[in-house]
Amino acid sequence: MYLDTKEIVTIIISTFLFSFIITPFIKKIAFHIKSVDKPNKRRINKIPMPTLGGLVIFLTFIFGYMVFASKIIDMIPIILGGIIILITGMIDDLNPIKAKYKFIGQFIAAIIVVLYGGLVIEKVDAFGIYIDFGMFDQLISIIFILGMINAVNFIDGLDGLATGISEIFFITIAIISFVSGKYNGLDIYLTLIMLGTTLGFLIHNFYPAKIYLGDSGAMLLGYIVSIIAILGFKSVTLTSFVVPLFIMAIPILDTAWAILRRIINKKSIMTADKMHLHHRLLSLNISHRNTVLLIYLMNSLFALSSIIYAVIDKKIGIVLYIILFIVFVIIVYKIGHKTKK
Repeated sequence: MYLDTKEIVTIIISTFLFSFIITPFIKKIAFHIKSVDKPNKRRINKIPMPTLGGLVIFLTFIFGYMVFASKIIDMIPIILGGIIILITGMIDDLNPIKAKYKFIGQFIAAIIVVLYGGLVIEKVDAFGIYIDFGMFDQLISIIFILGMINAVNFIDGLDGLATGISEIFFITIAIISFVSGKYNGLDIYLTLIMLGTTLGFLIHNFYPAKIYLGDSGAMLLGYIVSIIAILGFKSVTLTSFVVPLFIMAIPILDTAWAILRRIINKKSIMTADKMHLHHRLLSLNISHRNTVLLIYLMNSLFALSSIIYAVIDKKIGIVLYIILFIVFVIIVYKIGHKTKK
């Protein structure tokens, strides 16, 4: 059964309103249980900020699924994995835990979705290259889910940044789905639900933020992004698995650079620093708001290229990907050079 315009609008508006309305109440709960992000040398905030954004995202996600999506057994492992991610993040938001313990929670969630849920990336077909993962498909899938969770979590350093980038992902997937006429799968329902969810929360989360995502929210967004990407690939909504990777290009590239930087400096890849893209832009005296908007723009260009690649012309899309990648590398190099002075 295909969604009509009325159903699409209803899903987005309903989840938007639900998310927008419950956020102030979740904010009060966060202060009550002392789930707050206190100012320190690594933080941007100057006052304690509530960090239960993950609870807003999860409750709205469940609300949207229960009201609008088909009740199928495939959702059980997805919801169970989401609960584990949420609890792991909330524990860290209440009392920071070591990165390895957060990773264990992430790993358990990924294992459940892949082994119990059967959500796997079986192949990659892009740029004229075809790779069948065969016996490694489950391993690749787990790595992808873990990578996306941490990519979104790592870039969650400024007000509204991770939420907005995730919103761009959901909007882009929705556009690709409807332009290509493939909008009747579970992935589309979840995409529309999350589109409204993140938009409602972003109003409270954008600069100056009244509430943070916290690790619970950032990790949960990365988790749901990875799930929708795999579902979209399996239902042929996304004809190539590179599409979601490029839609999320900025957090993925920023995370890849952070890992490489820490390896070169002989530090743990989980070591926190203030050398991420958003930190470097801030160091150039670009305002908090404009830094977020600039990164939105960068990611939107990759998202637009993904739309062109998926539904218009693959060759043009590839050329745009290459150009944007080169430009991004140059920008990162120039920023890094200036901030070292």
